[in-house]
Amino acid sequence: MSGTTLTGARERRVRTGGIELCVVELGETDRPTVVLVHGYPDSKEVWSEVAERLAARFHVVLYDVRGHGRSQAPQPLRGGFTLEKLTDDFLAVADAVSPDRPVHLVGHDWGSVQGWEFATVRRTEGRIASFTSISGPSLDHFGHWIKQRMTRPTPRRAAQLLGQGARSWYVYLLHTPVLPELAWRGPLGKQWPRLLERGEKIPVGSYPTASLPSDAAHGAWLYRDNVRPRLRRPRTDASAHVPVQLITPTGDSFLSERLYDGLERWAPQLLRRTLPARHWVPRTRPDQVAGWVTEFVTATEEPGPAPEPAGTGRYADRFGGQLVLVTGAASGIGRATAFAFAEAGARVVAVDRDAAGAARTADMARLIGAPEAWGECVDVSDEQAMEKLAAKVAAEYGIVDVLVNNAGTGLSGSFLDTTTEDWKKVLDVNLWGVIHGCRIFGRQMAERNQGGHIVNTASAAAYLPSRTLPAYSTSKAAVLMLSECLRAELAPKSIGVSAICPGIVNTNITATTRFAGVDEAEEKRLQERSSRLYGLRNFPPEKVAEAIVEAVVHDRAVVPVTPEAKGARWLARFAPGALRALARREPRL
Repeated sequence: MSGTTLTGARERRVRTGGIELCVVELGETDRPTVVLVHGYPDSKEVWSEVAERLAARFHVVLYDVRGHGRSQAPQPLRGGFTLEKLTDDFLAVADAVSPDRPVHLVGHDWGSVQGWEFATVRRTEGRIASFTSISGPSLDHFGHWIKQRMTRPTPRRAAQLLGQGARSWYVYLLHTPVLPELAWRGPLGKQWPRLLERGEKIPVGSYPTASLPSDAAHGAWLYRDNVRPRLRRPRTDASAHVPVQLITPTGDSFLSERLYDGLERWAPQLLRRTLPARHWVPRTRPDQVAGWVTEFVTATEEPGPAPEPAGTGRYADRFGGQLVLVTGAASGIGRATAFAFAEAGARVVAVDRDAAGAARTADMARLIGAPEAWGECVDVSDEQAMEKLAAKVAAEYGIVDVLVNNAGTGLSGSFLDTTTEDWKKVLDVNLWGVIHGCRIFGRQMAERNQGGHIVNTASAAAYLPSRTLPAYSTSKAAVLMLSECLRAELAPKSIGVSAICPGIVNTNITATTRFAGVDEAEEKRLQERSSRLYGLRNFPPEKVAEAIVEAVVHDRAVVPVTPEAKGARWLARFAPGALRALARREPRL
């Protein structure tokens, strides 16, 4: 079909207000209808990747907003783009594609601005079943937000007002006469795809379409016809009469997260989501957007209370529905980490050599809050097994959003007592296991081109020299440097990499740590002694898991955990001689 790249799309024309709108449909018409409304300066093609993912479950409808894409522009342009007329257009499309059932509305940017209008005016009641808002506030809510900060100023509110004012620089320019049209039909229209590629990491391809200069020129009237009138006199009855899902990209250059403070006043049935992405998430995060829309629409279609995230933890809005894979998840830090992400509503894959332990972790993760969880038995040092695991996970569960390479083994003993076989065993798990995970799952993340995060569990031993841990410390130092290198390499793909460096944590690693150069009885004694000491220290693995979640949320590079790990990190940077002196001391065993 000309004008789109959507497989199996069906085009129709809908007449409204003296113009014709270009409408495209995908999927079976007897399923719930999802209407996708694009923003500025886009056309319906901005939704193509999301639409194709939704079409397997829903009747998906996209239309070019008047004056955009293959829809006609009103004449004259002035006064032809008011929210009232845009609401007429939406109702005409909804009546044409779903005359007997309410539709589920999804809007991005100005599509979301329109969506807030549709979801709050009385004449659309009964025609909308739910609304998903992405990167576009209600102009009425925005107007009240501004008035509140101007009539009751505080330093914080003033900063918020100034901050959003700076982000809205383009709005002022779009109100100038003629200049926006000349820019879009001239150099800006030609450079826009490259600007999106550079600033938003959107690859140049079938989007944006050739109609961009005309779309952007016409779309300037969206701002001119609506922004100043609504901000000056915002409606006082702008409460949503449908369940609302708010998806907020945390890296949006145009809209502050603070714009949505107090939104519960206007949307009583509100579900919040956050996403580590920039503004154009329909292009950069189509999997996540489609997944959240699917979850929200499905929950809304089912009778009962308003849908809520599966998890109830602090970051349920951030990780709800995301896929998190944790190695070494049968116990200790791995199990605690799986539980932490489960509490945040993530889907969890618990991986360990201990099949029963991995299964138990998955069972508990579901009880804690994970909508889905699976246990997988894999030795991370086995490259072929890891390849098979990655293929299975991708085929059955999806591409991993967060990878936690946590599996590890302990080895103590002097360098001269450590055999080649000892070195091989500890490096196979602690280093090669991390390399396999980063390479195999990291490649899948990079090829998907929708971002992600990799967490590698290193140790304070990575920067703390020790005469009794040469092999273990070397393996963890390598993991730390690998993480730093990957962080630099994968940053252009929006994939974060964090190295977690715990100190003395109360886990069962001490019970399985091997001691080089001693007999079996002495090794048993040393394991028991180490376990007692770690137990007395009693730093819980749950605090490490919390640090891991925080590292992903805030994209932290190196995270020392426990006071001794933080102290050693400081000494390594500012007083390395002190650490070397401590390393020479012979430990008491």
